[in-house]
Amino acid sequence: MTSWLGGALAAAPTTVPSPATQQALGYPSLFLLVLFGALVPVVPTGALVSSAAVVAFHQPAQSAPFALALVFVTASLAAFCGDVALYWLGRRGMRSRGGSRWLETIRERAPEERLNRAQEGLADHGVTVLVLSRLVPAGRIPVMLACLLADWPVRRFARGNLPACLAWALSYQLIGILGGSLFPEPWQGVVAAVALTVLIGAAPGVWRRLRGEPA
Repeated sequence: MTSWLGGALAAAPTTVPSPATQQALGYPSLFLLVLFGALVPVVPTGALVSSAAVVAFHQPAQSAPFALALVFVTASLAAFCGDVALYWLGRRGMRSRGGSRWLETIRERAPEERLNRAQEGLADHGVTVLVLSRLVPAGRIPVMLACLLADWPVRRFARGNLPACLAWALSYQLIGILGGSLFPEPWQGVVAAVALTVLIGAAPGVWRRLRGEPA
């Protein structure tokens, strides 16, 4: 069984590392990249998970289920840890006299209109909105900020965020499995999965522009 990074290494014309080495490099790399993407919301973490799922899907039949399970656990755990860390930093910023750069980063990525909708949804539906926010492109940050403004403790946020991260990882993994099943070569599935995640991520912004709403 190889990892998503191992698949790229195996395609290189140089000496191919052993499967154990590829796993040791690939899954920790996936964890760190998703964790970083949760803290700094510019990394396309969904595309990373989908690409990893494509490579896992193309493993031998006896090892593919385990590879897919490992991708799912790695991605969901990294997303959960990153979200909780970012939320903790946001609460720390709100309690400090001058705020924090992390809180400012969150505020900059949550336009007023979307923040107002997130606050209304959180007040009406609670944790359900938090779970759905991870499945909607650009929905995570406004809802996280709404939780901060509602003064949710970290423990309450973490309880709601756990199913959100599990649902997010599963959704993007299914995109990868779809891409992997449509094409015989892993790289073709990776291209298809990345293209699909980019389209999904861009769709809300295009829709808002068509309706004349602020981006």
